[in-house]
Amino acid sequence: MAAEANHTHSLDELGEVKDDKQRLQPRISLEPIKKRTDVKAHLLKNVKRSCSCTPARAKDFIFSFFPVLKWLPKYNLKEDILGDVMSGIIVGILLVPQSIAYSLLAGQEPIYGLYTSFFANIIYFLFGTSRHISVGIFGVLCLMIGEVVGRELQRAGYDSQANTVGSYPTDLLTFVNNGTLESFTVNQTSQFSCDRSCYAITVGATVTFIAGIYQVVMGFFQVGFISVYLSDALLSGFVTGASLTILTSQAKYLLGLNIPRTSGIGSSVMTWINIFRNIHKTNICDLITSCLCLLVLIPTKELNERFKSKLKVPLPTELLVVVVATLVSHFGKLKENYGSSIAGHIPTGFLPPQSPDWNLIPSVAMDAVAISIIGFAITVSLSEMFAKKHGYTVKPNQEMYAIGFCNIIPSFFHCFTTSAALAKTLVKESTGCRTQISGVVTSFVILLVLLVIAPLFFSLQKCVLGVITIVNLRGALRKFSDLPKMWRLSKVDTVIWVVTMISSALISTELGLLIGVCFSMLCVVFRTQRPEGRLLGWVPESEIYEPLPAYRGLQTKPGIRIFRFEAPIYYANKESFKSMLYKETGINPLWEMAARRKAEKHSKKTASAAGNQAEVSVHLVPQPLEFHTIVLDCSAVQFLDTAGIHTLKEVRKDYGEIGIQVLLAQCNLSVRDSLRRGEYMKKDEKQFLFHGVHQAVDYAQCASGQNGTCDSDA
Repeated sequence: MAAEANHTHSLDELGEVKDDKQRLQPRISLEPIKKRTDVKAHLLKNVKRSCSCTPARAKDFIFSFFPVLKWLPKYNLKEDILGDVMSGIIVGILLVPQSIAYSLLAGQEPIYGLYTSFFANIIYFLFGTSRHISVGIFGVLCLMIGEVVGRELQRAGYDSQANTVGSYPTDLLTFVNNGTLESFTVNQTSQFSCDRSCYAITVGATVTFIAGIYQVVMGFFQVGFISVYLSDALLSGFVTGASLTILTSQAKYLLGLNIPRTSGIGSSVMTWINIFRNIHKTNICDLITSCLCLLVLIPTKELNERFKSKLKVPLPTELLVVVVATLVSHFGKLKENYGSSIAGHIPTGFLPPQSPDWNLIPSVAMDAVAISIIGFAITVSLSEMFAKKHGYTVKPNQEMYAIGFCNIIPSFFHCFTTSAALAKTLVKESTGCRTQISGVVTSFVILLVLLVIAPLFFSLQKCVLGVITIVNLRGALRKFSDLPKMWRLSKVDTVIWVVTMISSALISTELGLLIGVCFSMLCVVFRTQRPEGRLLGWVPESEIYEPLPAYRGLQTKPGIRIFRFEAPIYYANKESFKSMLYKETGINPLWEMAARRKAEKHSKKTASAAGNQAEVSVHLVPQPLEFHTIVLDCSAVQFLDTAGIHTLKEVRKDYGEIGIQVLLAQCNLSVRDSLRRGEYMKKDEKQFLFHGVHQAVDYAQCASGQNGTCDSDA
């Protein structure tokens, strides 16, 4: 009884039962309205409307394409400026060390991370519709860019350990000389040299350009529905798996090891193998620095999160660690005395724009697909989340345009892929951000670093940058502690999370995402293939029918079985539907017919042997069945395909041969239309389709001679 109490409910929980007056209200026969549409006129009207250009339409187009033109003239200087300036400065301060650190993750020099953060905030200010998200470098995308860069460097023959020079065609070549940027233009047909760093940013910018093109095209064709296939469990598992890969890629910096960067399938495993093979070469100076930085950053990050409601401004610990570590490295001469790896020279100013390498596009086009999808999915989901929280709306397709242009335009200025980032968005929101003016302030902070401060980071150890990257993975790695709760909520989502996480961490990020999407879709198919199907019982003195195992006190109608199937009936689950129906009703019509034929054959043999034909009629009388009618509650059947229609026809025919009629109830318009087109019913058989379960039960009782109204609302 205790177990039953855990799975059943009392009838009072169903709500108040309708009184007799409500039950006896006249029922109305409903017929779907057939809409007649002149397709040619409709198409001409749409084409004419789309091609027409009026001043009002042009104005609406410009204002929708540049949302800043709508909200900036209405900007409330007195109320909003203080919060925007404060949040912009704070995010900018936090973004400087992260931009430098994530550049290493993307396989680029530190200056390119600063470029990326600067341009992304300016461009999103013009095109974005969210007031709060922070657009810039994102660890997972940096990792994916870094894997493509490493692969292309290896294909081009560059030594991953040194800046060897190779032949590479480009229009513009820049060199750093005495702290200044010098550039010169060369003829495309001439042969000249480009060092490893130059080629790396060319690959990164080309991937970024293609990813941005994909995002703009998806926005134009309004295919944001792709993000529907990236469930929360899938994205969370992917980010956690990618975070483990990021941790793996940064471990060598913490130990001061000089090992090649691996790419491709199983790169994380190969990296750890190389680390343990070279563990005896650990740089003690880098190891000690890494431990000290971890001891400082982890507690202060935890304090920032625990007391974020009391702290108006989060402690800029990362920047303080970078400043102190740079000073110690410079005055302690850690590079000269202990061989510590440092960031090196970071030039000031901007490099001249340069177009992506068109020859690289065929090699990186497929890599850009996954990068573009992850970028827009994270950006759109974050923008919608914070818009809902603060009570305004965002346009998903415009967000796709915005993030697309945040990649296309900066790709001409030596930048790599960007998207919204949760951690920086949370900081931005919690420090008083009101509009994207905050992003402009952040860009000015980074601009100050680019023009003046950047060379001061010359002596900064790379192990410090690796520690900053790893510490920022805490949020994603903390998802492991949520697994027990996730398992209790949904076992399927937990399995999707684990599969995506393991494949992203151990195989590769791109294949991990693909495996996660495919596995998630298989889970959806599996759910529809194995849905719930239950017999229903009647709530006394009402027209309500509920599953018998779920509630106590339900009654069954004599001679009638009511079955509800909670899924569409289509080719993949048609057999499940029939087997579940046969199991729940207790009668398989095919077996019943086979048993009757066998009994008939046996009776004939017996009568023939005895020579007494009178016994035949006695043996041919079938055993009475427990019920005479099956009512199929189709309220949860969203659609039928051809196989589903044929299945319903077979069920009706098979049960009809043993004297059981099958009635359909509560079919939606789509299902009714499919049944009509599939010729499930003839013109004189409309009584087999009912608008409500109770109407079908009344009809069955009347047809069997029991009490009931012999009216049909089909």
